[in-house]
Amino acid sequence: MAETRSVVITGASRGLGLASAVLLYKRGWRVVGAMRSVDAGMQRLREATGADADDPRLIGVTLDLTDPASVAAAAKSITEAIGAPSALVHNAGISAAGMVEEAPISLWETMFATNIFGPVALTKALLPSMRAADRGRIVLVSSSSGVRGMPATAPYSAVKGALERWGEALAGEVTSFGIGVTILVTGTHDTEIITDAGTTDSRDFDGPYAAHHHTMDKRGRAAMKYAAKSPDRFATALAKALDGKAAFVRRSVGADARMLLIMNRVLPGAWMHTMTRLMMGIPRFGALGGTPAATMGAPDASRESDIDG
Repeated sequence: MAETRSVVITGASRGLGLASAVLLYKRGWRVVGAMRSVDAGMQRLREATGADADDPRLIGVTLDLTDPASVAAAAKSITEAIGAPSALVHNAGISAAGMVEEAPISLWETMFATNIFGPVALTKALLPSMRAADRGRIVLVSSSSGVRGMPATAPYSAVKGALERWGEALAGEVTSFGIGVTILVTGTHDTEIITDAGTTDSRDFDGPYAAHHHTMDKRGRAAMKYAAKSPDRFATALAKALDGKAAFVRRSVGADARMLLIMNRVLPGAWMHTMTRLMMGIPRFGALGGTPAATMGAPDASRESDIDG
């Protein structure tokens, strides 16, 4: 009889994490849902899966990624419940909207604590058992915003970029122990994280970036209306990724993410910058300078830089 595989999914109480936990449970996995609101989250999971309260294949663990003590306690509970997990899925995260000038440093700190520092700490705590088992896969859920730095979401873009660089480094370190790393670059999915309720909003609609915000907000909402896909499609992609055997994989989930990865690979950085600016309706270089000095000696405002950083 084949061994039941086990998976730890952070942020399993809603969105992509909830959909993934439900699908993997139905496919026979032993699922550990790690979340801040474990009682409410487990109720949703049991309703969606039909699992009983004492089902050993569906386990809830309290996890606050911004609290080191909570991360340590969660890792201990996970190890005691299932031993070495077959897979660890870092899905939990927060989103934010606002220009760099508007977003408070406290938001950056919370963003990195939730998306980087907490996941790194949890991984460090679980790696010894995974190394001893000589198997496992660690999945990092990234985003299209991590492929390019996106205006008005700098903290989110920065943390997703950092997540991917961490994953690349980690893959090289653990591959000889039979542990693989997968980065899933997600496109737009219909979850709370793309709504006002799921986003920390630092935008000032009466400030110097007001015109940017009004245009970008209108275009962004229109795009999400037509581009957002069901979380179930992500769950299917995750299940496929967990069956992978490669030491390192970076894969897109969603047509919009796939197209962005292709364009970012083949087009110069200056072109991608211009395309992003035009898509979001941001005025050209120097357009809002306001004084003659702002344009004296400046590059031709009709052209973007041809330096590809």
